[in-house]
Amino acid sequence: MRKTTLGIAVALGLMTGSAQAANIVEVAQGAGTFNTLIAAAKAAGLDGALATGENLTVFAPTDEAFAALPAGTVEDLLKPENKDKLAAVLSYHVLPRKLMSNQLPGRTIHVRTIKASGDRLLAVSKSSSGVTVDQANVVTADIAASNGVVHVIDKVMLPDS
Repeated sequence: MRKTTLGIAVALGLMTGSAQAANIVEVAQGAGTFNTLIAAAKAAGLDGALATGENLTVFAPTDEAFAALPAGTVEDLLKPENKDKLAAVLSYHVLPRKLMSNQLPGRTIHVRTIKASGDRLLAVSKSSSGVTVDQANVVTADIAASNGVVHVIDKVMLPDS
């Protein structure tokens, strides 16, 4: 896991060091470890919003995080008839404001996600052991994009759990 996290950090660091900063989708594509997230965003019709929206925070699960879901979950969510459910899951990972890790107090706060099918709150905690979002660990924080920030997480957060 540590090697994967280092690889993500290096790849994302190279992307954000360019003369023209990449948007959130371009940052994810450049890392090479968010293929499932990108495919899901396209299937849900959210890739355009993630590329052009402003001041967004994305808690981005890696391909490993998607692979850890129960067998068949990703395939089921990617079916056209489940587009609304997929959009709700992905929207649960996005805040309508830019939130950097240094803005977090040393306690749990609740932040509102973007609306897909109603208001949702995420519990974000910062402690000496790191940052967690609901039950996911932030493994790489504060990756700059031209339209917001990406925080890499180790788990897919499901709104109903």
